[in-house]
Amino acid sequence: MKLTRCLTVLIACGLAGCNDPPQRSFQGWVEADFVFVAPDEAGRLETLGVREGESVIAGQPLFSVDEDLVSAELRQSQAALTNAEIAFERAERLLKSNSGTQAAFDNTQAALREATARVDTVKTRLARRKIVSPVYGAVQKIYFRPGEVVPAGRPVVSLLAPANIKIRFFVPEPLLPKVTTGDRIAVECDGCAEPIGASVKFISGSAEYTPPVIYSLDERAKLVFMVEAMPDQPAALRVGQPLSVKLVKQEAAR
Repeated sequence: MKLTRCLTVLIACGLAGCNDPPQRSFQGWVEADFVFVAPDEAGRLETLGVREGESVIAGQPLFSVDEDLVSAELRQSQAALTNAEIAFERAERLLKSNSGTQAAFDNTQAALREATARVDTVKTRLARRKIVSPVYGAVQKIYFRPGEVVPAGRPVVSLLAPANIKIRFFVPEPLLPKVTTGDRIAVECDGCAEPIGASVKFISGSAEYTPPVIYSLDERAKLVFMVEAMPDQPAALRVGQPLSVKLVKQEAAR
């Protein structure tokens, strides 16, 4: 008799939910925004100063592209600048001696300014053939090797900065009001000695269906919203690593 009563109570609880608290744990994973470093102009990769997995600091040399063509263009621009300076000085002398015209002086002055700007531009292009790291981080991938021709804008190196590591998870629509920007979450992962804290930084304004990365049958075909959070210890996480995310904000604070 007692056993029958217990089974009845259990079945009733199962059907009614027994006032179970709302879900506060979600499946998630580690995402990152990589920094792709590329030359402004095409050229042959001359030097490569880093290896995959190596840590770099901002300003550290990464690679350089050959300078031959740009150096030749600089010499040509400097020769044009010298000629423009000579023409300007001559026009200036003639104007002062009333042998020249104001229009001729203005034309040579404009030509001198243009030649000077041209030299400055080519010098900048030449300097940018040597590429340094824009951020502190780790080299994730190298796409070209010395001797290969790199097209303009094609990355040679990709970097991962710790500040660009983030946690992404999806919250079902009924629980969305319980998550706000600034909320604290606790992240658990295989191999993590203890939960890692993080802060919610972004909540998607548009709904979508449960993404395929979440395999639970109970989660299929549900409407969810993407949430991103910034971890307190990004170095402890790896891109693509599956996580268990728990909201730690107290219900009383809602």
